[in-house]
Amino acid sequence: MSFKQSFLLTLLLAIIVTAAFFAGFGTRDRLSPASNLPVLSQAYQILQDHGLNLPGEKVLEYGMIHGMLQAYNDPFSSFSEPPQAELQSQTLHGSYGGIGVTFGKDADKFYVLYPFPDSPAARAGIREGDRLVQVDALEIQPDTTQDVLEAALRGPVGDKVKIKITRPPDYQPFEFSVNREQVSLPSVTWHLEPTEPRLGVIKVNVIAATTPDEIQKAVQDLQRRGAQFFALDLRDNYGGLLVEGVGVARLFLKEGTVIQEQYRGQEVQTMSVDKPGALADLPLVVLVNQNTASAAEIISGALQAHKRALLIGVPTYGKDTIQLVFELQDKSSLAITSAHWWIPGLDAPHPGKGLQPDILLDKAEGDPDPAIQAAIKELIH
Repeated sequence: MSFKQSFLLTLLLAIIVTAAFFAGFGTRDRLSPASNLPVLSQAYQILQDHGLNLPGEKVLEYGMIHGMLQAYNDPFSSFSEPPQAELQSQTLHGSYGGIGVTFGKDADKFYVLYPFPDSPAARAGIREGDRLVQVDALEIQPDTTQDVLEAALRGPVGDKVKIKITRPPDYQPFEFSVNREQVSLPSVTWHLEPTEPRLGVIKVNVIAATTPDEIQKAVQDLQRRGAQFFALDLRDNYGGLLVEGVGVARLFLKEGTVIQEQYRGQEVQTMSVDKPGALADLPLVVLVNQNTASAAEIISGALQAHKRALLIGVPTYGKDTIQLVFELQDKSSLAITSAHWWIPGLDAPHPGKGLQPDILLDKAEGDPDPAIQAAIKELIH
């Protein structure tokens, strides 16, 4: 079963990347003990001895970490307290209380639903393309915002939510009572383009451990349903796991270098294609926008550099660094910019300049979607 785009994932990602984008995501059990810092130790003791209104030890400790990162002066290095660190983990391996649907809009600009496979919504009988009319007491109009929809559909696990839909082609009304459950967050969603069903659109929301396998599953499902051409949609994808980003690029390439990277004091490392990828012959374009960053830029840039797929949209974010993420003793985490990466033969991305699309649009989204229309023109017509 296919489904359109995942607003929830985009929302979670938008919250997380306010602090930092992820080009590479590594973990460590502990940081090494800090070197002796006599001035800091002296200042700390003076504060303890003479301060009038002392903050709690944890507040003071976290404040020192934030100050250290401010001195490091890197926009992508960040400190996450335990709840934030847990949210980051949930983004890559997460779940939420809901009915398991994503949203789209039909030709008349009404919201339609796309249930996740084996989700509470799918088991209740909601089908792909059902037009959403009402959630509990909330009547849904074309101008209802997605955050309002999301707030209405989410809730405590075990609670019921009443859904009213109308079903094409005759838009007969149906009502459902759906139990909210813990719903897994897929990193990839997909659908056949309604205006051109030969085009399969694969929306990658985050580069997670399961993303390469999910993309292959998406292609198989879309081909079974008649797709012959494909758009890899990396718009609003802020990145994720470095190794899996390279793995996605390898799926579509037959040979060559994906990226090179260099950590402080180390030799340049090269990540290349070992054998032709399973999707190396798939007719493909890649959709990008100003929020395509990090690992998503690695995928886009590698496919562009090898002339494997045209990029369609607007210039990407432009981030050429890798962060290692260290887990601290209290389950907080420290993300530190530790390396640079680049794609041989490609003059981008770098800070202030992202990847330049082969087909440059005035805007990368809209109604109708200009990037999708450009993909149809390039691949099919």
